[in-house]
Amino acid sequence: MSRLDEVAALIAIPSVSRHESAIADVVARALRQAPHLDVERVGDNVVARTTGRHSRRLLVAGHVDTVPGDPTPQREGDRITGVGACDMKGSLAVMLELAVDPTARPVEVTWVFYAREEIARAESGLRELIELRPDLVSADVAVLAEPTGGSVEAGCQGSMRIGVTLRGRRAHTARPFMGVNAIHRAGALIQRVAGYLPRVAAVDGITFTEQLQVVKVEGGVAANVVPDEARVTLNHRVAPDRDRESAWASVLSFLSDVIDDGDDVVLEDWAPAAPPSLDSPDLARLVTLSGGNVRGKVGWTDVATFHESGIPAANFGAGDPTLAHHPDEAVSESELDDFATVLRQWLAG
Repeated sequence: MSRLDEVAALIAIPSVSRHESAIADVVARALRQAPHLDVERVGDNVVARTTGRHSRRLLVAGHVDTVPGDPTPQREGDRITGVGACDMKGSLAVMLELAVDPTARPVEVTWVFYAREEIARAESGLRELIELRPDLVSADVAVLAEPTGGSVEAGCQGSMRIGVTLRGRRAHTARPFMGVNAIHRAGALIQRVAGYLPRVAAVDGITFTEQLQVVKVEGGVAANVVPDEARVTLNHRVAPDRDRESAWASVLSFLSDVIDDGDDVVLEDWAPAAPPSLDSPDLARLVTLSGGNVRGKVGWTDVATFHESGIPAANFGAGDPTLAHHPDEAVSESELDDFATVLRQWLAG
């Protein structure tokens, strides 16, 4: 089978988050055919490791789940389309190919195929492995095979979800002057956020651009009632030079002009950022092998999870990251070939 055929076979296995059992079966079965690998399955997470005499261990990880969508692969010339094509079943196919390759390498290698990356971080299969079997994910350095267009995307942004509840006072819509319209107050908040000027931070020479967006608005009582409450949800993307406390303080300061006493501003979720970690010689070598192009990761990835565990990590995988989660998600044969070539060279370094 060609690489595109292998990707198509993986796309055809539905694996929406929390429903990864079938693809985990396929991955485990393929890996267990390689006698040089020790394979263990923890829930719907599959880990394969070489266990030789080398002192250094490299880890390559990828998530097996996808967002909801049509799992029917479609071949279009040298491209394959379908949910998960670039995020990240293209990279998974290459990982499986290189994992079962019996070629001797000068390092030990761990291959991690994990579940539930596309939903709440609390459910992450990678965090499940770290909690239950930290020995399986111990390594000197890690590559996370998120789609990066063949370049290294260093570090990642933090992600903060903020819930804002604005208070008003109910009244009849015929006499609105008797009340305070909370939804009208939300308009001022939305305008404030719409005027946000992104903060740009350089961290270890890599540029990260912060973002703040309104992602959900709720409110209203009845067609003839001035609403006394409106709820607005914000998402804030945070550069790696900020921790939770400093990012939270900056949001509170930015919103202070549109928040009154009695309103609630709640930090509902936080996923920390990760620095570029390019002081790692292994990751610096990956940058060189991939052509020397490196940029900051736009968005959050499990590079931050590895960083929390003391493992320097970077994003590097096949496919255009801007196509991830799109209806026309696709990966090309040349993208797969380039990813395979660089990853093989990196493992043989």
